[in-house]
Amino acid sequence: MDYMKEADVALTVCDKEGKIIYMNDKSRRTFLKPGREELIGKNVLDCHPEPARSQLADMLQHPRNNAYTIEKGGVKKLIFQTPWYDGGEYQGFMELSMEIPFEMKHAVRKG
Repeated sequence: MDYMKEADVALTVCDKEGKIIYMNDKSRRTFLKPGREELIGKNVLDCHPEPARSQLADMLQHPRNNAYTIEKGGVKKLIFQTPWYDGGEYQGFMELSMEIPFEMKHAVRKG
C-alpha cells in the first residue's frame, strides 16, 4: 500500500545521484503544470535554479536535513528535505512540502 499517494503533502523522492524516483499525487499536481513533461527519471538538480541547485548537489554528497518556509502565490509552505536510507545505507533524499497557515500556533511541551 502506498500511504503517501493521496496524502495532502507533496512528497518527492530522489536517489543519491539526484534522479527523481517517486512523486505522490500532490507532488505531481504541484510540479507537473500543463505542458510540463514527466519528471520521474529526471535529475532533481535540473529542476532548480541557483543557489538552490548547488545546495541540493551538496546535500546529495553530504546528507543532512534542511528545513525552511516559502511563500508563493499567496500560499505559505514548509519544506523539509531529509536523507532516506535502506538497511542503514544512504539512498538519496526526499522532500516534503506542505501548505501551512501564515499565523500558526506554537506550543512548548515539557517532558
